[in-house]
Amino acid sequence: MPIQEGDFIRLHFTGYANGILFDTTDEQKAREAGVYEEGRDYTPKVVCVGKRQIILGLDEAIIGKEPGFEETIQVPPEKAFGEHEQELLRSYEKKSFNKKPERGMVVNIPEAGRGTVVNIIGNRVIVDFNHPLAGQTLTYTYRIEGIVESATEKIAGLIKLFSGYDMDVSLEGSTALIQLPPGIYYVSNTWFNMKPYIMKSIFDQVSGIEEVRFIETYKNTKNKS
Repeated sequence: MPIQEGDFIRLHFTGYANGILFDTTDEQKAREAGVYEEGRDYTPKVVCVGKRQIILGLDEAIIGKEPGFEETIQVPPEKAFGEHEQELLRSYEKKSFNKKPERGMVVNIPEAGRGTVVNIIGNRVIVDFNHPLAGQTLTYTYRIEGIVESATEKIAGLIKLFSGYDMDVSLEGSTALIQLPPGIYYVSNTWFNMKPYIMKSIFDQVSGIEEVRFIETYKNTKNKS
């Protein structure tokens, strides 16, 4: 059956910019390209099709395809990371940085966000707040590994996609029970920031879920006499 908007799938993909691999779910390709990261999860991503959980050009290409389908596509900037906008190049005084700025340095400016130092002219530092791949046509190869039917796998996939965490998910009727890693609220700003979006995605995209419970479990590790 052709894949439709709202279906959950397992997706393998690899993205290239100017022939250089910048993202992949394939461990072998990462190793061959010299970009393998220890500890990173190189497995198919679980995504809900049509919900912009991947770049638009790839999201649109999947609709109407069958499980097992694979191809290579070209994705223009407007369906990837956008055009490069001149107004997102901004100038700052050197003294406004805590660390000596250098070209290529990634910086966080409170009122503007995350950017990259692209030039230094005298006492002025030019920071680019465009996405590093803005303005580029990208090449993606992808394979649809299968359709996800299980509600628990859908929920676990959403959590992994948005937070990077693997969490155990179970169901009690229409209630999803999610086991949190101990102390996650103290060690992960990502989880704290993404939790509301994950909750909304679960209720909007996983049918039959009426309630979500997050469970934290701690065990006393002291020796008991």
